[in-house]
Amino acid sequence: MEIGNHTEMSEFLLLGLSEDPELQPLMLGVFLFVCLTTVLGNLLIILAVSSDPHLHTPMYFFLSNLSLADICFTSTTVPKMLVNVQTQSKAISYIECFIQVYYFIIFAVMEVFLLTVMVYDRYVAICHPLHYTVIMNPRLCGLLVLMCWSIIFWVSLLHILLMRRLTFCAGTEIPHFFCELAQLLKAACSDTLVNNIVLYVATALLGVFPLAGIFYSQILSSLMRISSAGGKYKAFSPCGSHFSVVSLF
Repeated sequence: MEIGNHTEMSEFLLLGLSEDPELQPLMLGVFLFVCLTTVLGNLLIILAVSSDPHLHTPMYFFLSNLSLADICFTSTTVPKMLVNVQTQSKAISYIECFIQVYYFIIFAVMEVFLLTVMVYDRYVAICHPLHYTVIMNPRLCGLLVLMCWSIIFWVSLLHILLMRRLTFCAGTEIPHFFCELAQLLKAACSDTLVNNIVLYVATALLGVFPLAGIFYSQILSSLMRISSAGGKYKAFSPCGSHFSVVSLF
């Protein structure tokens, strides 16, 4: 099979979820509905938070940023898939694919970061309620969000720069409906050792799930120390909306 650098080739082939022609209209309708619902729902959240002064709190500030990241995440992957289904085409250019990978990493990891920041916000609210307004001040909230965006921006850029050094076989097929970093590395015809090392190291360093678990354990520990049922309910009530958001995302 002919091998060439990605600058000499023109496109990848996205295999999608199914090649059955009878399922294409159904998939088009389902994904279009999900995309529009996601975008509209998140826009309503952003509008509600920005228009209601009572919602100008750290938790809803992070929630509005999470909604924005989710809109961008959906807009990165679904529209191209809808176009391909409608036009019966599987092609995506190298430039489009790399751009999709870049923004997919940014917005996917940003959602995880923001969910972790929201866990920290609930941790401070329950475990340090008297100092909540001092700790979670507007400056810290802004810095946390800015730090999340900055970190993932450079990490995603590093992955793209490393991918540019790879070569791909002609007619490379990606078994997905969008370009994803791990699938591209599997499809590469050149050595991906450096890329895989960077991917594993970045995943380990940016792995925020253990951190979120620590915050959750501290929250549960604080709740268990409260003797009265009424006190537990009062302490747990600020987490209701947070758990609703986590279950949705």
